[in-house]
Parts: sequence; structure tokens; C-alpha cells
Amino acid sequence: MDSLQQRSSTVQEPPGAVGAYRPTPPPAWRPRTDPAPLLPDAEPLRVLGTDAVADADPELLLRLYRELVRGRRYNAQATALTKQGRLAVYPSTTGQEACEVAAALALEERDWLFPSYRDTLAAVARGLDPVQALTLLRGDWHTGYDPHEHRIAPLSTPLATQLPHAVGLAHAARLKGDDVVALAMVGDGGTSEGDFHEALNFAAVWQAPVVFLVQNNGFAISVPLAKQTAAPSLAHKAVGYGMPGRLVDGNDAVAVHTVLTEAVTRARRGGGPTLIEAVTYRIDAHTNADDATRYRGDSEVETWRAHDPILLMERELTERGLLDEDGRRAAAEEAETMAARLRERMNADPVLDPMDLFAHVYAEKTAQLREQAAQLRAELDAESEAG
Repeated sequence: MDSLQQRSSTVQEPPGAVGAYRPTPPPAWRPRTDPAPLLPDAEPLRVLGTDAVADADPELLLRLYRELVRGRRYNAQATALTKQGRLAVYPSTTGQEACEVAAALALEERDWLFPSYRDTLAAVARGLDPVQALTLLRGDWHTGYDPHEHRIAPLSTPLATQLPHAVGLAHAARLKGDDVVALAMVGDGGTSEGDFHEALNFAAVWQAPVVFLVQNNGFAISVPLAKQTAAPSLAHKAVGYGMPGRLVDGNDAVAVHTVLTEAVTRARRGGGPTLIEAVTYRIDAHTNADDATRYRGDSEVETWRAHDPILLMERELTERGLLDEDGRRAAAEEAETMAARLRERMNADPVLDPMDLFAHVYAEKTAQLREQAAQLRAELDAESEAG
């Protein structure tokens, strides 16, 4: 076979131009799906302040409002606990409560939540004891709760590592025939990690029942989004993996709940994964150890305060006659009761056993682990005898 024949399957010879050719891809290049339906809308979806809010369930609106108020108080109390030395660190979600609360309420009891280290509020809104949600950030052992009991994966401090875990659980559930959806939460900084790519690629190829919620709060610690990606939006990344991308106003609790509920329902029915970008803003610093004034101005923060998720919800409920001063007071009192109980319980010193370091690591301790445990036990016994 001559060279012309060898390349005939991948090139096209223009008429009358012997020896000249124009490369044309083989048929496999063609899109497996139509990309148009996968692209997000040009503007983030909003419900509050639009005609669409008329279709919202009043009970859902009121529940979202109460959870937002409780979440704001939870963030404030947890932040105060760091100043009192009761927490080692706390990554606040003040300003992002709509995403946190909506994520919890969009799931059924049998579903799984895969939070990042910043998503303790989502875990609390799902029903987890606030003290247990803060155990890891307190420096106590392991997660502080039973993930299987609560259907909440361990809080993930390494960025985006929870995403492949969510895909694996969702895929396994589908293979077993379980009617389960996994919701994985991540920040905009986490989308720059390799785990983000791997999770979305596997999820789309396997059509796993998983929903990815990206809380785009503007900064990965001090790095603004514009220095992380040149994409039109993070939601646009979905089309590259073959899944729908949705863009939503992350401070509009009703809009976030709507989009998440639709994505969860779609996943449960076998429609595969969805990538959702919620455009929001963290009012507080990255953590209590961060000085946000070094990389953003007060005017920027104040602009976002005017788009506060609680204010947006209060305005809507008041205009519709669903919320009055008594309702506001009741929500605030409920939140204060929660904060007082959290404060009281966190002020009690935990009873810790250093030997717990070696528990629940392996089903059967390795030789090295046994050696380390024996060494620590000897040191503890020596301290006890000296004391």
C-alpha cells in the first residue's frame, strides 16, 4: 500500500490537486451529545423579586427563612467560639447561608451530602448536632459523628477530595438498585483541583446520580476567580464533561432550592449528573486566621451586604404578608436558643483519650501502629506516675 492509500482513511484529496490534501477528522470526532442543552443560561436564575415566586410554597419560604436566620446565628456563634479558644478554626459561611440551607433541604433522608470544610451549616441544616458538626474544627478526633447514620460524609479539609467519593457512592448505589442521590459541595477554589476534573468526568461517563454544587464566593482564600479561570462561568465547564450546567443566584434561597431540587430529581430518575454554580459571596474572611482586608475592599463587601440572603427573603415574605414582626422575633428567638445551647456545650471541656488516635484506623492494627500505641501508652503511664 502506497503512502496515499495509507492516509486515505483520514484525509480528503481535493479534486484536481494530486498530492495536496486537507486533513479531516474521522467520524469519531463528532459530538456524542448536542452541547446546546448543556450550556447554562446567560444570567443566574433568580426567583425572589420575580413573577416565578408566586408558584413557591409559602411553607417552604417560611422554613427557608427560619433556617437562614438560624444559620446566620450559628455562623456568628461559631466565629465567637474561635475567639474564646473553644474552636481551633472556623470557616464561616456568613453571606452564603442560602446555598447551605438549600442544599440540606433539597435532599431526601436516604440521600447523601458530601460537604467541604466550610459546609458545617449545611450539615446542621440537615439535622446534625451543631456540636458534632464542629468537633473536627475543635481539634477532637475523627469527624465527631457517624457518617452512615446521618448520611453526611466526613467534612473534607483537602480541597475537592469529597467529589470523587460522592461519585463513587452514587455509582455504587445505582449498581445496587438503591434510589439514592449524592450532593457534593465545593468552593470555586476547589474547581482548580484535579479531583474536580476526575469526579465530573467519571460522573458523566457513568451517568452517576450525583449533583455538584459550586459555591462561587469570589475568592479562593485571597485568589480572585479571574485568576483561576478564564471560562465564561464555572457552570460552563459542565459542557466539557457532557452534563448540564446551571447558573443560579446563590443568595436567592428559593432559586438555589429550585435548581438543586430539579437536579436531584433528574439524577434520581436516571438523567445523570448536573453541575450547578451558585454565585454568592463570603462576607467574613476565609477563616478566623485570615485578614481579608489585604485583598478586597470594604466597598465590595458592602455591595454584597445589600444582596444579603436574609434581607432578600424578609422583603419577599413581608410583601406577601407571610412575615410580620412577631414572625421575625420568633425566628430570632429560636436561633438564639440554638446559639445558647451550642455555647454552653462547647464551653465544657471534652474528655479525651489520647489512645483514640489509634482506634478506627485499621480493622486490625498494623505492627507499626501497635508499636506507636505502646510507645504512647508508656509515655502516658510515666506522666501519670510522675504526677
